Amino acid sequence: MKILLLGPPGGGKGTQANFLINKLNIPQISTGDMLREHVRNETSLGLKAKEYMNSGSLVPDEVILGMMRERIIQHDCLNGYILDGFPRTIPQAEGLDIILNDINQSLDAVIVINVGDDNIVERMGGRRVHLSSGRVYHVKYNPPKNDGKDDKTNEDLVIREDDKEATVRKRLNIYHQETSPLINYYNDRNIVSHINGETDISDVSQSIGEILNIN
Repeated sequence: MKILLLGPPGGGKGTQANFLINKLNIPQISTGDMLREHVRNETSLGLKAKEYMNSGSLVPDEVILGMMRERIIQHDCLNGYILDGFPRTIPQAEGLDIILNDINQSLDAVIVINVGDDNIVERMGGRRVHLSSGRVYHVKYNPPKNDGKDDKTNEDLVIREDDKEATVRKRLNIYHQETSPLINYYNDRNIVSHINGETDISDVSQSIGEILNIN
């Protein structure tokens, strides 16, 4: 089963990808992991990517798609895979289609986890981190015993730059402009399903399981 998860940053895609990994025993394919592996192994694609990364440029789609082509024909992908974070744009989706057509594959399901912007801002903006240990709290869902202080050391907690409202809203704007058009792109194929991502994690997992007939 070849599955694409779509949804805003902080919408729970990673959590649901883990649910699917355990349920279906198929890998999650991450562009970040692919990039790091190619760079570490100094493959031709990795060396190309490193040039762009060292100059502070984005790695172009053609390099990422080259890595994707190599990844999805590996043995652990024989029974399928989960795409989360790729494709992010229509050109990437078109490039992925070319690859899948070449190897006689197609996506089986596109699952859109819908979460409102204000909910995302609350989820991410409420995070507080103890930097030296990496412990993460949330002012609403997992508050520290003492406001703004780590439970173990009583040291100050901080808001990461990525979790500040202005940053989160900027990421959401990029998602709406570049990634959400993928929903329409895949709609004509009758493989798109929408999930309410504002319910409990277990309810979201159950809804996904029902769509995929794996409960």
